[in-house]
Amino acid sequence: MTNLLVIKELIVGFFSRFEAYIVAVLKFILAMIALLLINADLGYMQKINNGAIVLIVSLLCSFLPMNLIVIIMAAFILLHVYALSLECAVIVAMIFVIMFVLYFRFSPKDACAVILTPICYMLKIPYVVPLTLGFVGTPMSCVSVACGTVTYFMLGYIKDNSDQLAKSGNDPEAALGSFKYIIDGLLGSDKMLLMVIAFAVVVVAVYMIKSLPLDHSWKIALGLGVVVNILVILIGCTALDVEMSVGGVFVGTIFSALIVFAIQFFVFNVDYSRTENVQFEDDEYYYYVKAIPKLSVEAKDVSIMRMSYRDDDYEDDDDGLDYI
Repeated sequence: MTNLLVIKELIVGFFSRFEAYIVAVLKFILAMIALLLINADLGYMQKINNGAIVLIVSLLCSFLPMNLIVIIMAAFILLHVYALSLECAVIVAMIFVIMFVLYFRFSPKDACAVILTPICYMLKIPYVVPLTLGFVGTPMSCVSVACGTVTYFMLGYIKDNSDQLAKSGNDPEAALGSFKYIIDGLLGSDKMLLMVIAFAVVVVAVYMIKSLPLDHSWKIALGLGVVVNILVILIGCTALDVEMSVGGVFVGTIFSALIVFAIQFFVFNVDYSRTENVQFEDDEYYYYVKAIPKLSVEAKDVSIMRMSYRDDDYEDDDDGLDYI
């Protein structure tokens, strides 16, 4: 355990020292992954489906605020969808406007969640995001997770129905029918609705439990979040008649919990054995404070002393022994 704490302190110290550079590199990597996945899933506009364009935009994103990066990702999606179907682009634009209004109103600080949620879906571990935001976010963070979830399912629908959507734009007389078809397909997914509800419940449940004045509340919240996530999804699959792999839900949730547990080690790691309850007062209030010290150690500075000698430091004595 001590070695892990030493490693943690070294990582935290390194991050604090080079924070500006590390954040820029992480933004670059996140933007590049997101753009590559968008181009791989859609890729209908050849002008932006280009490695050089992706590299340039990713480099630009490394210097931009996260909220602006989210808007750039949305713009890439709209350009690809526009190249496929004008009607579909209009509907997607309207959905993005609604999502951004909700996002910037309730959870503008959770931009990473909007981008990471679709990426984690593609990695089969989407449960990492709601579990993590339950610890480091607020109950309103469920809005960010919902935006990311809707974006993922929307991309999946466009990819799976690209042929039909492309044909719908060729007949001006069928415009209204095309709009209805696209809206029903984009927003009529019971699985999408189930995941939005499940992730919202997980975020709120984890946040409420970890905020309680209990020992090991964060670990309890993580365990409860795992159970709630599995139960809500399984019950929702039965109620909404949604087909999902039960084994995939279990394995994905457990693996996500392990990742969140590692994140928790860096964010919240305390020593409950040294808990102190402090009471004091001022002219107007009595204060009862529970203080729990953080677990931390300092990396030992190891210095190596090299000792050397010269041959003339030794003198030969008559008795055959060497003296200095």
